[in-house]
Amino acid sequence: MNITPRTDLLIDLALDEDAGLGDVTSRAIFPPRHTSRAFIEAGHELVVCGLEVAARVFARVDPALKVTFTARDGDRVKKGAAVLRVAGPTASLLTAERTALNFIQRLSGIATLTRRFSVAAAGTGTRIADTRKTTPGYRALEKYAVRCGGCFNHRSSLGEHVLIKDNHIAAAGSLTKAVKLCRAAAAHSAKIEVEAKTLAEVREAIRAAAEVILLDNMTPQQIRAAVALIAGAALVEVSGGVRFETLRDFALPGVDVISVGALTHSAPAADLSLTILPARRSK
Repeated sequence: MNITPRTDLLIDLALDEDAGLGDVTSRAIFPPRHTSRAFIEAGHELVVCGLEVAARVFARVDPALKVTFTARDGDRVKKGAAVLRVAGPTASLLTAERTALNFIQRLSGIATLTRRFSVAAAGTGTRIADTRKTTPGYRALEKYAVRCGGCFNHRSSLGEHVLIKDNHIAAAGSLTKAVKLCRAAAAHSAKIEVEAKTLAEVREAIRAAAEVILLDNMTPQQIRAAVALIAGAALVEVSGGVRFETLRDFALPGVDVISVGALTHSAPAADLSLTILPARRSK
């Protein structure tokens, strides 16, 4: 992945939060010339993600810390597998430890959960996508983790494409009026996506010539009926109420995309830890 200025800013904020006043423990114990070797290992089977970010954390703390990757983002690794090795000044290594782990645990957690959804949807012909329900400021990283897990990204910001949701419709007065106004204002190549909560709204979205219809919080039975109404006139997205356990119930023929906010907002952190190797004994 490319480390962007925003990622550097997040790293700097995290380091300032954790070590802005210095690391009094490590600096007290280890003189500047004291060096160590360490590795980060998986505490359970997981899909690793965020290795470049972790390496950047070590470099921001001390350029003398040298990182070697023993896995790649997107790899499924077993419990006990080393994913990264680092060597250099001990105090710097320990100062960077928690921040590096926080990034890699969060991103690996998302990638690991996403891989489960990706595998569950295999063979259905339906794409699984994320949403904008991300940690503020971390959207690009978390959406990268979704890609590493094998699923797809929905829009990353409000400016990427038109998506008319229920509150837009309520404030505009009608679905038809909202579509008309967006079509007049949007670029000629822009697709219009409309959220529909009922079959009546699906019919209205079809009449308004929406290119994508998002079926929100519908049951599988309602989705089948909506797909029959749409009959290929628009792409079909399903969202709301979809859990891992019920994913296959919603990945029905004619459903092009299922968007799942849980990929990012409910992913548990992966278990990874840093271990310092015993000091080499001088002969």
